This record gives sequence, C-alpha cells and structure tokens, in this order.
Amino acid sequence: MAASQPRARRAHGAGPAGERHGIQSVDRAITLLETIADAGGEATLTEIAGRAELNISTSHHLLSTLVRRGYVTKVSGRRSYALGGRILEIGYASLRQIDLPQRAGRFIDRLNETTGEAVHLVTLLGDTMKILAKRESRAPGVGFTARPDGAHAKASGKAILAWLPEHEARRVTAAQGMIRFTPNTITEWPALNEELRSVRRNFYSMDREEYQPGLICIGSAVRDHQGAVVASISASTPLARATATHLKLICDGVVEAAHALSAELGEPARAPD
Repeated sequence: MAASQPRARRAHGAGPAGERHGIQSVDRAITLLETIADAGGEATLTEIAGRAELNISTSHHLLSTLVRRGYVTKVSGRRSYALGGRILEIGYASLRQIDLPQRAGRFIDRLNETTGEAVHLVTLLGDTMKILAKRESRAPGVGFTARPDGAHAKASGKAILAWLPEHEARRVTAAQGMIRFTPNTITEWPALNEELRSVRRNFYSMDREEYQPGLICIGSAVRDHQGAVVASISASTPLARATATHLKLICDGVVEAAHALSAELGEPARAPD
C-alpha cells in the first residue's frame, strides 16, 4: 500500500513575537511525529525532512529530542526513525479517557457466559502488558498467573504484537526478554514472527501451554476508530476442557467479542477479501 501524502503544513509564526519560537518548535515536532506515522511508522531522516518540508539539520535536532523523550526511536541496523514506546503510553491515556473497560463490559460478560471460561481485556503500555478488565472462570480449573511481561508467550500479547510494525514488536519482546515459561514457549524471533503472520491471517492468536502449564488461551485484537490495535480480548481454558468443540466455541466467541468491541469503538469497515 502506498504511503499517504504528507499532511498540509500548519502556518508558523502566529501570535506575539515572544511566542513564535516555542509554538513553532512544538508544531514542528508534532509534524515530524505525524510524518513518521503517515510513512507507515518508519522513515529515514531524509524522507522525514522532505515530507515535513523542513531542513535536515532542524529535523535531526527535533528528532534527537523526541528520541530522548521516548516518542521516537532509532531503528537498529537501519538509518531510520520509528514511533517510540511513549506513543503507546499516550494511547493508553486515551483509552482511559474513553473508558475502554466499561465499554467492553457487555462483550466480555457475554463471552464469559457463553464459554464459562476466564476472560481478559489486555493492552500494551510501553513494554508492559496491563489487564484492563477480567472475568473469572465459571468452572473449576487452573488459576491464571498474571505478569506484566511474556507478550511473546500469551495469546493476549501475540494478538497485539501481530499488528505492530515489526521493529516495534521486536523492541517490545527484546525489552521484556523472550523468557522460556514452559517447554512450549517460543523464544526465538524468527519462530515468533512466523506465528505472528499466522495471527494476521486468521485474526486470532493461540497460546498452547506456552505461558502456563495446563492452560490454553485464545486472543483477538481490538481496534479503534482509526483501525489501530489498542487492546486484545482473550479467553483461557484448562487443558482438560480443551476439546476441539470447546476450543472452536472459545475461538468463535473471542473473535466475535473483539470484532463487536472494535465496532463499538468505531473501527472502519474492513474491505471484503
């Protein structure tokens, strides 16, 4: 898909003389963030400066500040810049503003009732997995162990990682460390990357005792009004109940709940295959 056209530059220098410099600097910094986003999440310094209609020196100076503050990151091995983890934290603040857990309530309640299993609404805050809402299993089973890491091993984490730019997914997994929680845990990036491709094809992720022994979990991504992934919904079941029929019930329910919540948040309609 071709990159979108550069945004129209805002007029600079409005306001009293003493305010012009500060307003211009902020405006230019925001323009650089928007430019990187419009370029698909990553671009070289030359590309950024050209699209933003700024000189190389000014762009480099502003990008250095944004890197230092965590809003932009340098991509390892390539001479390019990408949106940083701090952007995700700002996004989480937006989630709290629209009260995502409350708006998700009826969808995760229905999933919990339909499957009888534990259900979680999870987001990625910087490098940290954060549970926004949960419903306990209605039947006896293996207790769920909650940790802020392990995105590579959890269905809830893989459902989100699959839709991040590759450099960002690699950054998150590297920051968390690809810990081996069980013998089934994927601990190498190439194998995980292939798993994430499968998630994108099927629109759901699966954790086959990769995070916790005796527990299977299925997750699906939740999108906002811009189509960006902001969270995931997952349901987990003990291995003893994980028949093919029950797993299909969970998978269908998870995908349906994630799709319904995304529609609630205004996700644009997807083009038919």
